[in-house]
Amino acid sequence: MITLQDVRDAANVIEGHVHRTPLIGSDYLSRRVGVRMLLKLESFQKTGSFKPRGAYNKLHSLTAGERERGVITLSAGNHGQSLAWAAAQWGVPATVVMPSRALRSKIVSTESYGGTVHLTGGDMLEATRAIQEEQGQTLVHPFDDLKIIAGAGTVALEALEDAPEADAIIAGVGGGGLVSGVAAAAKLLNPRIRVIGVEPEGAAAMSISIAQGRPARLDRLDTVADGLAAPFAGEHTLSHVQRFVDEVITVSDEEILHAMTLVMERCKLVVEPAGVAGVAALLSGKAAVKPGSTVVCVISGGNVGAADLKRLL
Repeated sequence: MITLQDVRDAANVIEGHVHRTPLIGSDYLSRRVGVRMLLKLESFQKTGSFKPRGAYNKLHSLTAGERERGVITLSAGNHGQSLAWAAAQWGVPATVVMPSRALRSKIVSTESYGGTVHLTGGDMLEATRAIQEEQGQTLVHPFDDLKIIAGAGTVALEALEDAPEADAIIAGVGGGGLVSGVAAAAKLLNPRIRVIGVEPEGAAAMSISIAQGRPARLDRLDTVADGLAAPFAGEHTLSHVQRFVDEVITVSDEEILHAMTLVMERCKLVVEPAGVAGVAALLSGKAAVKPGSTVVCVISGGNVGAADLKRLL
């Protein structure tokens, strides 16, 4: 389990290497929902998502020998881009295993940061392990790693420095790295703050894991929010969610796309489906927050290309 000091240490490590992202309000969305809604814009982060926070923190923690062997990961796109970027900062080769269904824009971006991409139509973890066994890279897990979780926690650290009056914070849930870090940092700073995680209905591994009391694996994923389409929850992330998260809810693809459209039209922000899960939860009325309260929604990413927008909207 990470500590508040772990998050503060991560903040010191990444300072000057990643952006401190803005926290902005939206009068329109606030009126629609009946709360004061603040948006933490990780879509403005380097590589277009919150992921470099954990990736850079993890690279910093590796030994010289581990870096020399290179790093490898599995990712739908955002973590892969971020690891490739972070690895380049350290002069480390990075290999990224991605699903064959991955957005072309995310594949191209990962390669542009210097990553070597391997596409697979099968089990991503098995493919990653096979390459790692053959080539000897250091595995950097996309979410189930304490350094990755602590890096994600810096999102909440910044948000609550800017808005210490916040009553609740909402973040999307894929494998659970973001919500684990955000929840731990937020609760350790303010035990009274409410933390809500949001999953797509078609990729609800964390909700199932909570119900079963152990990490669950999904046989099928069906959601437009590829950034939240993790096929399993992690041991570390489930433990953090069980301890620090008040509620995990699910939203439909229709609710996600509705939120995405409103954020783009009314807030003038380019966001990916995974990035607006929290907004979708508020707009749908599924997130249990008090009327008039101050709620921080983590806009976790904005990696969506023009062709993707045409297809989605």
